[in-house]
Amino acid sequence: MKIVAHSFVPALALGALSVTLAMPAMAQSQGEWTLGVGIINVNPKSDNGTLAGAAATLGDDTQLSLTGEYFIRDNLGIELLAATPFEHGISLGGTEIGTTKHLPPTLSLVYHVPTKGKITPFIGIGVNYTTFFEETTALGDLKLDDSFGLAATVGADWQISDRGALRVNVRYMDIETDATLDGTPIGTARIDPVTVGFSYVHRF
Repeated sequence: MKIVAHSFVPALALGALSVTLAMPAMAQSQGEWTLGVGIINVNPKSDNGTLAGAAATLGDDTQLSLTGEYFIRDNLGIELLAATPFEHGISLGGTEIGTTKHLPPTLSLVYHVPTKGKITPFIGIGVNYTTFFEETTALGDLKLDDSFGLAATVGADWQISDRGALRVNVRYMDIETDATLDGTPIGTARIDPVTVGFSYVHRF
């Protein structure tokens, strides 16, 4: 299943910045921290490069997510994203030839835009580290190298209690991995996913 999320990023940012309600906003003060639990869908871009001379495609997957954020200044936090392992089918020339699992921990600097309503938009930039493991294929010994890359996020929190909020956010991750089969390089997979997440966030 493919989710068209790229066009959703500017729409989310515009909507989050323009919508305010009458209830006082949840403050984001220096020294506080939040914990978020939810789900996240990782959706690789449609063209993932060429491996072994054939067009490569990776499928999407949805897993549990966990975020922790510490506010170094009012409305400015450092966030760490973690998740349970994602598993993606790997197709070459339209035929699935194997699978891989990965973990994409992401560290971001996030600014939460203060508003007078209970909708608090945010935007952030950071770095992603993706580690691949348990690659399987009948073609041989497939290995995918780990990846470092930039990441960006935009989203909004909807305050539902003094310390609780529901969150929706979209991320872009720059992920590229060099692939080898039986020790021989077969190409570079450019994954560059957009992720969509929904979670409950509690402020401490």
